[in-house]
Amino acid sequence: MNTYALTDNDQKKLSEKGITEAQAIQQLEILRQGVPYIEVDRPCTLNDGIIRLAPDRMQTCLKGYDREAPRREITKFVPASGAATRMFRDLIQIEHTDAFVEPDWIKKKAAEGGTAHRSLLTVINNLNRFAFYEALTACSGHEEIPITRLQNREHYLRILRYLLHPVGLDYARLPKGLVLFHRYPEGPRTAFEEHLIEAAQYACGNGGICRLHFTVASEHLARFEALFNHVRRGYEAALNTHFELHFSTQKSNTDTLAIDLEGRPFRNDDGGLLFRPGGHGALIENLNRLKGDIVFVKNIDNVVPDRLKPFATRYKKALAGLLISLQSETFKRLRLLSAPKASSAEIDEAIGFGENQLHIIPPPDIREASQQRRREWIMGRLNRPLRVCGMVRNQGEVGGGPFWVTTPGHGLSLQIVESSAVDPTSAHQQRQMNAANHFNPVDLVLGLRDFEGNPFDLMQFVDPKAVFITGKSKAGRALKALELPGLWNGGMSDWNTLFVEVPPETFTPVKTITDLLRAEHLSDAESETPPRSWEASPSPTQGLGPFPLPGENMRLGEAPP
Repeated sequence: MNTYALTDNDQKKLSEKGITEAQAIQQLEILRQGVPYIEVDRPCTLNDGIIRLAPDRMQTCLKGYDREAPRREITKFVPASGAATRMFRDLIQIEHTDAFVEPDWIKKKAAEGGTAHRSLLTVINNLNRFAFYEALTACSGHEEIPITRLQNREHYLRILRYLLHPVGLDYARLPKGLVLFHRYPEGPRTAFEEHLIEAAQYACGNGGICRLHFTVASEHLARFEALFNHVRRGYEAALNTHFELHFSTQKSNTDTLAIDLEGRPFRNDDGGLLFRPGGHGALIENLNRLKGDIVFVKNIDNVVPDRLKPFATRYKKALAGLLISLQSETFKRLRLLSAPKASSAEIDEAIGFGENQLHIIPPPDIREASQQRRREWIMGRLNRPLRVCGMVRNQGEVGGGPFWVTTPGHGLSLQIVESSAVDPTSAHQQRQMNAANHFNPVDLVLGLRDFEGNPFDLMQFVDPKAVFITGKSKAGRALKALELPGLWNGGMSDWNTLFVEVPPETFTPVKTITDLLRAEHLSDAESETPPRSWEASPSPTQGLGPFPLPGENMRLGEAPP
């Protein structure tokens, strides 16, 4: 029964997107009724859900990965569809709210603690330290207006025009992957290019091929392709590798509906249903279509310059070596259990392996079950996709973390949990969340094939109830939006999981433009000099120290035509 008054035009739009009417009504019901909160048992800590690799095991993992990688199909998977809007949010806010205000007003508001105003002054005062400075200078030069003159005369909003809008770099509308992050003697590099170079250090598999897969927004696909084609030859020559690069976009059938605050389907001004992207959880379908073997997952903004890549590479390889080792041990047991006459001892040993190595906790009834039931249970638990997740000590970052979670009918399991998924009215649950001391930096290595070499159907291991309901607005009207189970939350809920502590130096995200002024994103010379604070006055452009890349010099980082 159509209880939401879906019109013929609504059903036509749903059909065009590949969404059935039943699926649409289910989404609307979830939005109206809400979703159950996750029950957190306790945060994962060292030796209780999180392991730390001892030096000798680290070396074993590194050697194991280097030995095995040439035999495997390895892919680096990078979610890169996100726009840079959040990165430049403070500057966009200033433009919208203070468009005709004098610089003295900006300084006054900054002195009073205005976050956006302080951010603007920090950017202006350190403009020449950003990798995009030369490109910005070229943009203003086209209109014969030196950027240094705009700095010295405090024409803040004119500078923002060149930074944010199509007359200049257009960063307010570009995806984060196309923003210039790091500066080198050969030229600046985008975050996208840094992922290419990083992948060449650890993601080369059989045939010496370095495979990468980027998920991008359809409107930006052509620019990513143009940039790759522009720099590919130089990188392949310098890095002595061959890139096999693929892009994908989110399928339209992963879009979701929204409701207004009265519980009715949210409609646009023309009366049509509002469809929104289903969040990064929709990317589980993109990952599933890879039919991959060993897959590294890392966010587009988590990259480092060349001087720090060896350190990051070491831990990437170690996580992958650990995964391959655990996968091998798991496959060995599954082959034994798949034999018609698997012994009771073999079954017990497999259950012990799952509990001790993969934190698979058998429920009480399984311990007392028949031999056949125990065999079926442990085979079902071991024969799943495997993920090894790097976890860093939480240093104030906002986001999910590793927890022991209680699931009705399934007992305890390791999960990555977002704070929004936990009951805010439960003092006990909030204490568990606040006791967490590790953070999820999205540093994953995945094993996506079973013990017979067949790709798993990853859609079979998603918790469909682990959706998110968020408050948003459209054209000034409040709405409730539905996001699909997060890629590394509900999207991987039924995977086998291992959490490994990794150093915080492996996590260098760029959430705001001023993050690019952190020492880890600057050259050696610049990182030794703290960025000028928002109170300081602008200073002339100054040269930066060398930023070498092993191999031949190459022409990098130029914007595509």
